[in-house]
Amino acid sequence: MYSGICMSPNLVSGRYDLVKFIKEIQAQGLYVCLRIGPFIESEWTYGGFPFWLHDVPGIVYRTDNEPFKFYMQNFTTKIVNLMKSEGLYASQGGPIILSQIENEYQNVEAAFHEKGPIYVKWAAKMGVELETGVPWVMCKQTDAPDPVINTCNGMRCGETFGGPNSPNKPSMWTENWTSFYQVYGGEPYIRSAEDIAFHVALFIAKKGSYINYYMYHGGTNFGRTTSAYVITSYYDQAPLDEYGLLRQPKWGHLKELHIMIKNCSTPLLQGVQSNFSIGPLQQAYVFKEGTGACVAFLVNNDATKNVTVQFQNNSFELLPKSIGILPDCQNMVFNTAKVTTKPNKRITTLTKMFNEVDMWKEFKEDIPNFLDNSLRSNSLLEHMNTTQDKSDYLWYTFSFQPNSTCPQPVLHVESLGHVVHAYINTIFIEAGHGSHDTKGFSMDIPITLIDGINNVSILSVMVGLPDSGAFLESRYAGLTKVTIQCSESYIYDFTNYTWGYQIGLEGEKLQVFKEQSLEEVEWSEIDDSTNKSLTWYKTTFDAPIGDEPIALNMSSMQKGAVWVNEQSIGRYWVSFLTSKGNPSQTLYHVPRSFLNPTGNLLVVLEELNGDPLQISLNTISLVNVNSPFSYHHLPQ
Repeated sequence: MYSGICMSPNLVSGRYDLVKFIKEIQAQGLYVCLRIGPFIESEWTYGGFPFWLHDVPGIVYRTDNEPFKFYMQNFTTKIVNLMKSEGLYASQGGPIILSQIENEYQNVEAAFHEKGPIYVKWAAKMGVELETGVPWVMCKQTDAPDPVINTCNGMRCGETFGGPNSPNKPSMWTENWTSFYQVYGGEPYIRSAEDIAFHVALFIAKKGSYINYYMYHGGTNFGRTTSAYVITSYYDQAPLDEYGLLRQPKWGHLKELHIMIKNCSTPLLQGVQSNFSIGPLQQAYVFKEGTGACVAFLVNNDATKNVTVQFQNNSFELLPKSIGILPDCQNMVFNTAKVTTKPNKRITTLTKMFNEVDMWKEFKEDIPNFLDNSLRSNSLLEHMNTTQDKSDYLWYTFSFQPNSTCPQPVLHVESLGHVVHAYINTIFIEAGHGSHDTKGFSMDIPITLIDGINNVSILSVMVGLPDSGAFLESRYAGLTKVTIQCSESYIYDFTNYTWGYQIGLEGEKLQVFKEQSLEEVEWSEIDDSTNKSLTWYKTTFDAPIGDEPIALNMSSMQKGAVWVNEQSIGRYWVSFLTSKGNPSQTLYHVPRSFLNPTGNLLVVLEELNGDPLQISLNTISLVNVNSPFSYHHLPQ
């Protein structure tokens, strides 16, 4: 069981009630690896750190730095003491069998030079001295100091893991990636049931004692919790998808494998392992226990063909890239590449279209000019430090009057943020954006200037904060250069100029997504103007009958955010297409726990030019391939 914790100030209420969550895990007969971090990465904005940490004088994250170590120890101690006070460690009869300190630190350790290893030793010692009564682990940390256990993360730890760094430590796989996170502009990563099963079986065959799936159940990154460019849906390709529905055959095939391994627990836990070659690309791993219990794993590493091997005077045919499991060392009853579970597919059923004009009301953001803003600077301010993560949005504004003719002006913008919307004299001109793999971008936009004072308003947008890498506290985002070119020889450079700034949007400040704040602005009928940028829309709807999961289809929109009954469903970015021309995500999960039977408030912020009249509400269900019958519940 995975439990990663971000440094939230509130760990005792609502969806952040950590104690309640862990007690529910125990009630369901499960165990917990409490991954305290406090850096967790996890495609969570800022790696789980609160942004205020950035402003602590002299702080450098995740190294031998006294300010950082102070806050890290304070947080870790708070979590451990909270767990102890509730009797939740296994040493107290609770479900927490492991604790984790730090997260994949070796990926960045070299960047801190001699301070990296010092920090590793300090973090390990600090955790152990909290005396949880259960082991501590460090994932992807080959130099984890005793008694902390070094563990593996990845998709193929049976092949890539170098093993424990001490003979008295078990071989553990703390993250078996069943898929991979998806970013805007990226296609989903599909990992097959056969591949997952092969590497699980191989890790067990090589004396692996612990495997944790990341993720076994997908989920939803509500609100602004995703890291940079990561979509709202998370690990939807897991054995249990974002909605908690079975993704077959992945779920069923792994269940069969788990049953097989559990039934072989006696020789696996008490037997002696041996391994030997049974072919040029084939290997046997055998566990024999004194009373006669025996299990064999016959491995075929040849991905191109079936292979017949000899084992204990019997012939066994192995499928390409597969492992055959013989729970009695005589009969092969499971092969990782032989899937017997029937596949299924997810279907959406339309329950409501929001396609009538009189269903909706709209409120348009005013485009701020330089004179509207009291926050001023003679240079371009860094985006994250200015907003303090209170909003995705930061307005950069300036005004100027050309002092010569400018017949064909071109606005040039360079940004290390994620998105830019450019306005000249409150008129939307163009939008541009970067990508997860391209950290900066530029725009060259032909514009029209008026005689006299011109107002330039540029909205910089972040789609989550960075979550990984060294020196996270020193990252730069936002505009880096702005010019207007009048001719090849004459360019206005506004990079070092007097700028006005506005943090966030007016609708955000007034919280127009809340019922009690709706009257703070003047809502009007939807008009038919072509300028739909930065528009808020609101309507109401009744919950669909039944208990099937619910999703909003936002395929007619472009980029923005959604709220239902004041709960943020997350960001959407439908207009950012993949290389195959598809949106990365169009369906947005609305948990039934967010809904009332009737009169649910839906508020949408559209940044560009989406059409709310084509938004729809859908239920999600499953159907077996080649079967007309749908279902949505977990089997008993």
